[in-house]
Formats: sequence, C-alpha cells, structure tokens
Amino acid sequence: MPEQQNIEYKQSWHDDYLKWICGFANAQGGIIFIGKDDNGKVVDLTDYKKLMDEIPNKVRNAMGITVEVNLHNEKGNQFIQIIIPAYSVPISLRGRYYYRSGSTKQELTGASLNEFLLKKSGKTWDDVVEPRARFEDIDEDSVSLFLKASEKAGRLPDNSGLSNFQLFQKLRLIEDGHLKRAAIVLFGKDPGKFYPNTFVKIGRFGESDTDLKFQETEDGNLIYLHQAVVNQLNHKFLIKKVEFEGLYRIEKGEYPVPAIREMILNALVHRNYMGAPIQIRVYDDKINIWNEGLLPAGLTLQDLKQTHSSRPRNPIIADICFKGGYIDAWGRGTIKIIESCEKENLPQPEILERNGGMSITLFKEKNKFQNDLNHRQLDTLLNFTSSNEILISDYASRYSISERTARRDLSELALKNIIVKKGERKATKYYFK
Repeated sequence: MPEQQNIEYKQSWHDDYLKWICGFANAQGGIIFIGKDDNGKVVDLTDYKKLMDEIPNKVRNAMGITVEVNLHNEKGNQFIQIIIPAYSVPISLRGRYYYRSGSTKQELTGASLNEFLLKKSGKTWDDVVEPRARFEDIDEDSVSLFLKASEKAGRLPDNSGLSNFQLFQKLRLIEDGHLKRAAIVLFGKDPGKFYPNTFVKIGRFGESDTDLKFQETEDGNLIYLHQAVVNQLNHKFLIKKVEFEGLYRIEKGEYPVPAIREMILNALVHRNYMGAPIQIRVYDDKINIWNEGLLPAGLTLQDLKQTHSSRPRNPIIADICFKGGYIDAWGRGTIKIIESCEKENLPQPEILERNGGMSITLFKEKNKFQNDLNHRQLDTLLNFTSSNEILISDYASRYSISERTARRDLSELALKNIIVKKGERKATKYYFK
C-alpha cells in the first residue's frame, strides 16, 4: 500500500522523524511505520527491540506527549507501528512547530505559526480585536456599496435604519465596543496602515518569470479591491478579443469572467493576511493567482474539484462576503472556475499548493500533455524556466517524495520531449528544451 496523507513509511529509524510525529500531532494524527519501504513492503529491521524502548521515551522527553508503539511481524520480518493521536493543544519539538499538510511535513514559522496558534486557541485571525482601529478608520462608501450588494442578494434582512455601529454588531465585527481585524480588511479606509501586505501585485511577464514587462499594485479594502483588480486587469494586462454581431460590438475576454472573478475573490477571502500580498502573474498564454495560506487540514486538492464543504480560513470575512452576494457559502468557488473554463473549451485550471500558499492558473490553449501529467510535473512546468536545471534530489525534496518517484516523474517528462535528460545515475540533470 503506498503512502497516504496520514501514513508514513520509513525503512529505519532516525531522530529526525520526531518532526513527523510532531507534525501529525498538530494536524489530524497519523501512523508511521518503521521497517517498511515507500510501497509498504516490510524490510529487515534488526534493531527493533532497542527502538521499542527508545521511541516512546524520545517522544515523551522531546515533546511531552505519548504515542502508541506496536511491534508487528510479517513473514519473519519485524516492523514497528507508531500511532500518533491529534492533539487539541499546540505541540512543539525543541521550540519548533511542525504540521502535516497533505503528504508533506512543514515547519510553521511567521504568519503560518501565528495562524496555527490562534486556531488551537479557538480563534481565527479575522476574529481578533484590532485595538488601534476606530470608527473613523471605516470607509462609509464601502459600507454603502456592501449594503446595496447585500440588498440585491437578499442575504442581509432587517438592516434598514441601523447605524454603522449597530450594523457592525450584527455582522460580528465588534467585540466589547472594539473593531475586529475583519472590519478593517473589509471596510477600512486604509487597511495597509494596520496590515502592510493587504495589497495585490499584478505583473505582466514575457517568456519567463525573470522577464517582467511591467507591474502595478492595487490597494484598499476588500469591498473596493475585488472590483479594482478586475478593472486593472482589463485596462492594462489582458487583451480582449472583439467581435461584431450585426451593428453591435461584443467584447469577449481572454479568460471566462466568472473564473477571473472567483479566483480574485477566493484569494482575497481565504488568504493569510499576515503573509505576503496576493500576486497575479499574466503571461501570453496563461494567468496565475497566488495567495499565501495552505488548504485547511482534511481538505485536499482533489476535493476542490468536486463538491466539498466550505471551510474558510477567515470565517467572519467569508460570512460577510456571502451576505453581500460576492461568494457562495457552499465551497463552490473552485468548481465554478473549473466549470466556466470547460464551458469556454479551455484547459482545466491548475490548482496547486505552492510556496506556502494556493496557486490557480488559467490557460488559453489546450495543452496536449496536460491530462497526462501529475500535479508535481505540472507544477514543475509552471515554475521552472528554460534557464533552470532540475536535479533528481532537488525535485524529490521540493515535493517530499522518494528519489525513485522523482526519477520516474522526470523520465516521463523527458519521454514526452518536454525536458531533456543529460548525464547518468547521480550526475543526471534535466533541462527544458
């Protein structure tokens, strides 16, 4: 049986695997098998008696938690099963925090660590009071725009005659008379004064990420920003196809309008606001939107392509955007993006976890290889340029896979004539043609 999201196979024990135990404990729990290869086949584990005593003690001494350690026998070969429960409190290993996300283990630092610790305490980032904010920091025009949108959507009944203070109380944007962070992000005159990276970067690129033609930034609150970004893209970054029907001039965008709209709203609503700004990259043949913040535990990339539960990172922001009619509350954003591309006969969008965040790419033309490649291979095509060399060891480390799996992935790309193989064995390198 191959490795799964909550299962790890290790041929022998190394103390570095304490990080994996910490990661499982901070996520949904999991199981580590010591004495099995990547495919789950039992190998010879000669020091199993010593490990049965050492592993529980090392876990307890390093992290202050207990795990279940069991010895199993298969056809005369011994292997160890370590069962790690999920913990409701944050678990650290020598002052560092690790988290299991998908099939990878990551160290939590900076904004990701802050978000994790808040969640463990029963809070979300947008639900925290901003002590520096006053009602003078709220933009009246943005509130009016929201009220008109919510009236049209019919999702905010009984709001007539309310003062802004009463409205914000109803929207759960106030606690003990103080504004929450969500209020500033949604309606603030200058959110950047409180949180510097609330803006959106837009760049127009040539053949590679090093070939930046020009760039712009859009700043402001979410109510303003989601439309301002669309306007900026249409004005300067996207080339519209113009058609005529009779005497009427009809403009068709390069990409489906619903897809662009959902991508921008998804990024604004679900981003980590203490992380990097949203980044939009426009190329000749594709457009990519990236926002910091990985998928919540228990939700996979495959889940995003089908009906799935809504699990917003910023639930107050998401709820208000729902009441304003900007988004659905049923986790349909990514499905809408996919369906709108299918309707226009465009390739299926690429949805990936990359560089600590979510990346969505729309393509203009069909790529004959696209449906034949796995997510790692597609991510490599998106994020490596012709000047990059790809080493098997680097590829394996990037995607937390074995070198054998990495070699297979890269060999498949070489067989399709997408990349070129040079060298043999450990000296093997791959290059784009």
